Amino acid sequence: MDEEISVLVVDDNFLLRMGMKEIISQEGGLKPVGAAANSIEALELVRKFRPKVVTMDYQMSGEDGVECTRKMLAEFPETKVIMLSVFDSEEDIWRAVQAGVSGYLTKKAGEVEGIVEAIHTVMKGGTYFPARIAQKLAQRKEQEELTPRELEVLEFLAGGNSNKEIAEILGISLGTVKVHIQNLREKLGAVDRTDAVAIGFKRGVLRLEE
Repeated sequence: MDEEISVLVVDDNFLLRMGMKEIISQEGGLKPVGAAANSIEALELVRKFRPKVVTMDYQMSGEDGVECTRKMLAEFPETKVIMLSVFDSEEDIWRAVQAGVSGYLTKKAGEVEGIVEAIHTVMKGGTYFPARIAQKLAQRKEQEELTPRELEVLEFLAGGNSNKEIAEILGISLGTVKVHIQNLREKLGAVDRTDAVAIGFKRGVLRLEE
């Protein structure tokens, strides 16, 4: 008889956490070994139970799922992490992949139900990215990275700051600000600063404050 696949569920929403445990417990060959509501609990339970698979919530109070995944895999590199998220922008998916996840699912109806298949897939050494997610990931891989300074400038543009204000806040020249904006336009494929901000939100580089 094959050994059961131990699974740790991480989600800061109690109902989703319990629901995911129930889905996993009903599948033969899978065994939920615990449930965590945040990054601290998740790391404690991984050290205690050494699960083979972790279903990880992207956005949690405190440290998010991406940072938790980085810490977890640094300590237990053999663990398979599947990210579950309400976000599906190119940047969100890219951050998760860079952290080392083996799969990515959104919490949308019709997709989250694929978690059982995802668990079996990653345990066989594969990765699990639904076609829609895989397409966005491929698009993100083709894009140039924004530098930390360019991202700062983009955030100020999104906040409605003028070039002069950005220069004063960052302590750089007006000419340097213009160079950063030009670089942003080229990297994002934007026609102007307003378009750059719109593309930033669309791709998930920028996010509306909650």
